Amino acid sequence: MSTYPVQSPPRRGLLKATAVGAAVLATPQVSRAQTATLRFQSTWPQRDIFHEFAQDYVSRVNRMAGGRLRLDLLAAGAVVPAFQLLDAVSAGTLDGGHGVSAYWFGKNKAFSLFGTSPPWFGDANQLLGWYYYGGGEALYNELVGEILKVNVVGFQTGPMPTQPLGWFKQPIERAEQIRGLKYRTVGLAADLFQEMGAAVVSLPGGEIVPALERGVIDGAEFNNPSSDRILGFPDVAKVYMIQSFHQRTESFEVLFNKGKFEALPEEHRYVIRHASEAASADMSWKLQDRYSRDLIAMAQTQGVQVRATPRPVLEAQLAAWNRVVERLEADNSSPANGPFFKKVCDSQREWCRRVATFFLRYEASSALSYNHFFARQG
Repeated sequence: MSTYPVQSPPRRGLLKATAVGAAVLATPQVSRAQTATLRFQSTWPQRDIFHEFAQDYVSRVNRMAGGRLRLDLLAAGAVVPAFQLLDAVSAGTLDGGHGVSAYWFGKNKAFSLFGTSPPWFGDANQLLGWYYYGGGEALYNELVGEILKVNVVGFQTGPMPTQPLGWFKQPIERAEQIRGLKYRTVGLAADLFQEMGAAVVSLPGGEIVPALERGVIDGAEFNNPSSDRILGFPDVAKVYMIQSFHQRTESFEVLFNKGKFEALPEEHRYVIRHASEAASADMSWKLQDRYSRDLIAMAQTQGVQVRATPRPVLEAQLAAWNRVVERLEADNSSPANGPFFKKVCDSQREWCRRVATFFLRYEASSALSYNHFFARQG
């Protein structure tokens, strides 16, 4: 067998090769993708905590993308009014935005099912569970891409607590008081309150307090103690009715122009999606601190009467929901109406029967433990 001598490399060459190898190992694998800047508008006033939540999402995208993708956040009205965001993103007037699906229910009432569904979900985190693991996202994509043919990509994010019945000059003690009431809400809740006899007015967040102050509306809900406080509700009404089934669960929606989104490198598309997940978790933690503090502050320093909605009113809401859902599911004016609405409701009900049953059976009562540790004794 032949043998061949092995020659050692020159020392200078060895040192050079070692240095190059070390440099390669030390240099991070930075993408050479061109920086993209997208205009991103919220549907919220600049001072609202919802706009802050939109900023939290934008900040995550910008940091996670390492400067190679940047979202520039604008407040509601900077380019288009809040209720025109979907059309503006679809047309490319804006590259993206932050809002709620309920704002687009005028295009198809099934839109509201993805943001403010009937109260069969136990909480909004279960709504997001259905969206991402129960078939909701595929149904959402069918709605926007095949039925409405809007040029957008959307993600649901940010589980919200149950929304209050709202702000009134006098307490709502009976369901009959809702009949004839000029009341602000949005989404399927508009159908619900119309079913209960209210005259519903749908307004974006920044327009509600002026309308309440001028008497254009008699009562209104927006969303939460922090938003309501900063928007000035305690200045024009003192009765704050909490607990309601009109918007038992809701989540935010992040929208992007489909063409702009699909033109981004794959890594940026993943940043956009995963930032919505990260912001969703962070928001669910932040609101625990802010909402609880602001509810206490309004009661203790601004003379707000915080009252729980009486059970007969809640039961009247549930009965009205039955009638609303039955009517909308039976609307056969087109396949995009009743049949699709029922398709989404069936999917949600199937999820809720299984998931809600699990949690109701599995978890001990939080009221029992709270009362044990914190309720006054005797």
